[in-house]
Amino acid sequence: MVNSGGEFDRIATHVYEKYACKSKVIGLGSGSTVSSVLTLMAKVNKMNGLKFIPSSLQIRRVAESLKLEFADESKIPDIDFVMDGADQIDSEFNMIKGGGGALLKEKILIDAAEKVAIICHAHKFVKSFNVPIPIEVHRFARATVFDRLEKLGLRSSLRLLQKGFPYITESGNVIYDSQISHGYNAKELERSILLIPGVIEVGLFSKLADSYYKLNLDGTFTIEKP
Repeated sequence: MVNSGGEFDRIATHVYEKYACKSKVIGLGSGSTVSSVLTLMAKVNKMNGLKFIPSSLQIRRVAESLKLEFADESKIPDIDFVMDGADQIDSEFNMIKGGGGALLKEKILIDAAEKVAIICHAHKFVKSFNVPIPIEVHRFARATVFDRLEKLGLRSSLRLLQKGFPYITESGNVIYDSQISHGYNAKELERSILLIPGVIEVGLFSKLADSYYKLNLDGTFTIEKP
């Protein structure tokens, strides 16, 4: 949803001037916040010469509607900048992402990028996580991964569509949404989950971004840095 008269305008301008205009290849995370900022950025600024790599069909369709140019996947190592959102950010700037199911490609883009900016509403900044971690799993390993996640102390449930069918990612995998039931060390937990055979990716992001744009309730924004 585009807010053409509020904080998204100012963030779009700031992100463009600090990061996008200095880039050649830009990675795009998914979700409504990234869609809004990208739309406003493209309406105000010339995007000639910039090429984009989207993390999902959802954000690709937005970029197509804006007539943006795309780089092919061989250019992922050349990404200068990634713009993305998050489901939650804790007090140490660890993130949970993947509510929209694009965690695999989002993590690939963030890991490859020279610079990363995360844009979130203020209520998503929390002391400790209280939403489930999305975990992308190969369908063949669904049962064994579930058991291993339980042993790690994660209460997991298979993500389902409204009619009860399993949610399938764009990469053809299923997702477990796993609630942390104890204190955590984000890096260690991320590593432990990734070591489970059959886990494709985990929506726990311990790599720090360069800037975190916090959208405040009064229409202003602040920039948080680790």
